[in-house]
Amino acid sequence: LDNFISLFDSTSTIGKQFWSVLGWTIVWAFFATFLNFFLGTFMAMIIERPTTRLKGLWRTIFSLTIAVPQFVSLLIIRSMFKENGAVNTLLQNLGILDKAAGEVLPFLTNATWARVLLIVVNLWVGIPYTVMQVTGILKNIPAEQYEAARIDGANVVQQFIHITLPYMIFVMTPYIITQFTGNINNFNIIYLLTGGGPNINGASAGHTDLLVTWLYKLSVDRQEYNLGAVIGIFTFVVLSIVALVTYRSSGSYKNEEGFK
Repeated sequence: LDNFISLFDSTSTIGKQFWSVLGWTIVWAFFATFLNFFLGTFMAMIIERPTTRLKGLWRTIFSLTIAVPQFVSLLIIRSMFKENGAVNTLLQNLGILDKAAGEVLPFLTNATWARVLLIVVNLWVGIPYTVMQVTGILKNIPAEQYEAARIDGANVVQQFIHITLPYMIFVMTPYIITQFTGNINNFNIIYLLTGGGPNINGASAGHTDLLVTWLYKLSVDRQEYNLGAVIGIFTFVVLSIVALVTYRSSGSYKNEEGFK
């Protein structure tokens, strides 16, 4: 119980780190989940347009990012965005950055830059999965609904808001909950890309650490298993409650026959 009290005490050193990491974890999970969902849906709708040619080719291109092992992609991206990596070198050679002065963009050494980079790179990892999910769902939306909407004078945006989006959310609510939970516990992209850094002097958690990567550092690097256990228990309890309440409140659970 003392471990729980010290972790949740916002006036203690470990408590301040906990609330900071928890805040970033929630922000990360929100953007990582919903940006992937909406941008993936947008890309799938573009591919599935009747005027889009070579649909199979575009789906194959998106599938390639899934086929390549994630740890390989992330380690390559990390190498590219280092201070002396390919991206900064290219910007220097193009004259955008002053090469003589050693000017570089702090992708991995500045907290804000590192967090934005993580969210953007996660789009590369997550959008292809959403495209695959959404493509199958779009094919099952009755064409008669769109035809009736066009006859009633609905434009493309109105059709998306009143037909496509409600259907998508109804079918994909369990998937979105799973993705949100997975992003809360997304160890790979954080640890392989930034390692939780930039580090904070004297702190066990870095600027981009999630609860799961901080738990790992406390347990493996510092052998503070007591605090690691508290974080694990807290994460499990909160995610279980949120997932169950959200799912049971959704149309997917309450109205399973609604879109038949």
